[in-house]
Amino acid sequence: MSEDKKEDKPRGSEHPLSILANQAYEVFSELGFEIATGPELESDWYNFGVLNFPKDHPARDMQDTFWIKNEKPARTTVQSGGEKVLRTHTTTVTTRALEQAGKDGRLPAAFISIGKVFRNEATDITHEMQFYQIDGAMVGENISVADMNGVLTKFYKKMLGDDVEIEFRPSFFPFTEPSIEVFAKFRGKWLEMGGSGMLHPNVLRNIGLDPKKYQGFAFGHGLDRIAMIKWNIPDVRLFYQGDLRLNQF
Repeated sequence: MSEDKKEDKPRGSEHPLSILANQAYEVFSELGFEIATGPELESDWYNFGVLNFPKDHPARDMQDTFWIKNEKPARTTVQSGGEKVLRTHTTTVTTRALEQAGKDGRLPAAFISIGKVFRNEATDITHEMQFYQIDGAMVGENISVADMNGVLTKFYKKMLGDDVEIEFRPSFFPFTEPSIEVFAKFRGKWLEMGGSGMLHPNVLRNIGLDPKKYQGFAFGHGLDRIAMIKWNIPDVRLFYQGDLRLNQF
């Protein structure tokens, strides 16, 4: 076989989650968001403390979070921030970025981060112990829920088409007030995409910002679930099983 023919032979294809992540970065870059990155091995402080999680919140339990051996904090101790976990969300990245932007005097600011997160939970067609989360946050003066809804609506229409059906429902999270869950229609049913809301005043204080001056919103949505809708994938676990059928996208 000639060298030319060898070069023409397909060498593989990009994973659909990588394709989608790059598309998402493009959309948010157009909306003025900066890309932020951060560690997968995170401190208890940035994973929970900064985000206003109470010390007795169930998310801190070992059945929900992967604590590093001998690093599980006692419930009765003050959190020092030194305990380590596999991050349960990428909000750890955007809050770090916002904290640094505040120190640098670079507000208003908006950041987007996409990365692996880890949950100690049972798996099914819409849940995995490891998955990709897309997390965004914007902080400035006079930021409102309307800004957040506008950003998310534009994002989903760009990613899934103008005819995508999305719904905003009231919810509760320790780090946002008010809190909103976003759902999208998939195979005739509503599929939860993730949580969103206006950053709680305690979160702003924890990253060194005055909540009387600044407001902001944050969201953390499942990139895998967006991919399920975009390409009609019936089971989220297929993304992590090396199924070559996914190479067609």
